[in-house]
Parts: sequence; C-alpha cells; structure tokens
Amino acid sequence: MNNKIYNRVLNEANYIVENKETIRNTAKVYNISKSTVHKDMQEKLQEIDYKLYKRVQELFTYHKEIRHINGGKATKIKYLKLKNYKK
Repeated sequence: MNNKIYNRVLNEANYIVENKETIRNTAKVYNISKSTVHKDMQEKLQEIDYKLYKRVQELFTYHKEIRHINGGKATKIKYLKLKNYKK
C-alpha cells in the first residue's frame, strides 16, 4: 500500500472517530465516493491500525442503530415544511 492511500485511510478514520461522523459526511469532506470510504474503513484500516478499526466499527454500529430515528425526524421535518409552504 502506498503512502498516499495509507495517509488517506488514517486521516479518514481519525476524522470519523474525532467528529463521530458518518461515511456519507466523511466522503463529502474528503471529496471521494462513499464506496471508497467504506472500503477504506472495512478493509484497509483493519490492516493498518486494528485498534482504530475497532473504534470506527463501534461508531458505525451506533449509526446503524439510530438511523431509523434520524430518518423519522427527517421525514417529519420534510412534511412540516411542505405543510407550512402550502399555507
């Protein structure tokens, strides 16, 4: 693995852990695809820094557990905005 990829993976992982970020937001910040971030975190990080990999995985598990709540909030806000727009 070359230095550029190695550094990118570590930067992404540290950003995710420090800011408790999602794959989607991390991809936007680093201007890369969600698939790239996902592959970096699932495969490459495990080889580079296993402890950091475990911390990222715990955070992703948490995000999976709360995504239905966040989705419900987003839907509620969407329909409230539509309701107010029609008035």
